[in-house]
Amino acid sequence: MPGNPAIYTYIFNIPPEAIDANGHVNNVTYVQWMQDAAVRHYSQMGGNKPLEGLNATWVIREHRVEYLLPAFEGEQVEVRTWVADLRRVRSTRHYEFVRKTDGKLLVRGQTEWVFVETSSGRPVAIPEEIQSLFTLRPDGK
Repeated sequence: MPGNPAIYTYIFNIPPEAIDANGHVNNVTYVQWMQDAAVRHYSQMGGNKPLEGLNATWVIREHRVEYLLPAFEGEQVEVRTWVADLRRVRSTRHYEFVRKTDGKLLVRGQTEWVFVETSSGRPVAIPEEIQSLFTLRPDGK
């Protein structure tokens, strides 16, 4: 089984296309980065293989984002993401975006993911094989 760090992190430089008319990262861009981080973490955990042949997938039900400080082109940002809980058909994932130069928290967010049958779009129970991939961190520590 692949490694399973409870908190997945990576660092990137803010690209010019992320900047809006106000000169800082566009709010919507963080939502895309949240999804990207979740997909990267899930893939790193080995989550794609168990999905094969299941006729099921994860979809987003809700995003919550709190914008604390602006970020600017070229700045280095560390993304942190972890899964706080798993319920029968749902999972809550948290995110933090931290500026590397000063360690300040720029944005924090959550996504509620729902496990659904691909053909019908209806929620289905998360199989044990997939549940076992996650190490839950309710407090992000």
